[in-house]
Amino acid sequence: MSKKVAIIGIGNTLRRDDGIGIIILESLLKFYQREGVAYLDFGIASFDLAHRMQDYDSVLLIDGVNAGLSPGELKIFELKDAEYNLKNPAMSTHELSLKDIFEFSKNFNLKARIYVAGIQVGDTSFGEGLSGALEKKKEEIAGKISAFIDKNILSTAI
Repeated sequence: MSKKVAIIGIGNTLRRDDGIGIIILESLLKFYQREGVAYLDFGIASFDLAHRMQDYDSVLLIDGVNAGLSPGELKIFELKDAEYNLKNPAMSTHELSLKDIFEFSKNFNLKARIYVAGIQVGDTSFGEGLSGALEKKKEEIAGKISAFIDKNILSTAI
């Protein structure tokens, strides 16, 4: 029996770079879609996200982060390994932060293996469209995330 996998985009497309998780999710759907993988748009991430993660064995969250990196820089990590990084709730700009998701998964013993593809944002002011830095890097970011999905999620989901 194969494992259930979800790729989840998080972001607010009305706050410029904050929408990068949704934009990358759409790119994965258009150019890199895999059969048997659920692609879910969770917008600004509510507590429904934590409940939905219970339905999957492996989850990849794609989100814009504020981690002090260069705009467009991608870091992919397993959520359980990020505790030291998530002391600052400002790392995510949503009502349910990555720290909240980490705490929920730990306290409720979610079975899912949760990965985060965090993309450093530059401009999260109100407005549509990505900043120049993220616009230039979005295809490269989608390609790197696609390769990660193949190597680290799908190869172990059989």
